[in-house]
Amino acid sequence: MKFGRRKRDEVEVAEAVAEDAEVAGTTPEVELAADADADLDEVDAVAPTDKSAPDDRAANGPHDETEANLVRPYVDLGGVKVLPREGLHLRLEVEEGSQRVVAVGLDYDESTLQVQPFAAPRSTGLWHEIRAQIAEQIERQGGTVQEADGPFGPELRALVPVVTDGSGGTDGARPARFVGVDGPRWFLRGVIAGKAAERPEDAAEIEELFRSVVVVRGTTPMPPRDLIPLHMPKSTQSAV
Repeated sequence: MKFGRRKRDEVEVAEAVAEDAEVAGTTPEVELAADADADLDEVDAVAPTDKSAPDDRAANGPHDETEANLVRPYVDLGGVKVLPREGLHLRLEVEEGSQRVVAVGLDYDESTLQVQPFAAPRSTGLWHEIRAQIAEQIERQGGTVQEADGPFGPELRALVPVVTDGSGGTDGARPARFVGVDGPRWFLRGVIAGKAAERPEDAAEIEELFRSVVVVRGTTPMPPRDLIPLHMPKSTQSAV
């Protein structure tokens, strides 16, 4: 009886999160990472690199759709499914020119987590090469960055310039953490801002949120580093 009530409560929370989802423009951090991706696309050949992921990824996330808990209700966003919770606000970031959804923003516990799923090779990873390109892009735009060992492996802890007007002027910088995990045929990138970036020691809630994301790679052939399509929430459903 208690299990059934808990299940209904979780479904209600998931439905509320999906209904309150909003559409917004892309953030500076997502645009910065996209510029880094574009620079990487111009490289003729990139040497294969090892996968970068926590040793317990398959057990504790981020999960592939084949590894996820079948019972819990998820919000389906296409390339990712999000396990909702009380107080979570969902935002779909849309690219201005193409009007396609390019990132999922999750506001929670005074922090923001943005996630993007990408296609990846089966046996090699992307995070090592992409991380270096993002660091270079941050410095090129006048920010500062250092690499650190985090709960998901190597991450970038940066101060990203805040653009104040269309002329490119800046007014200070804000902290951001760029994290990445290589999974089976996919790569999940996250950008953490707010409290969890300012004080990484207080980031347990937002880091657990990143671990709870389920990546839906699908069976369609895709070149490595292509964004796995995202969409507005369709319905509340189980992970697979």
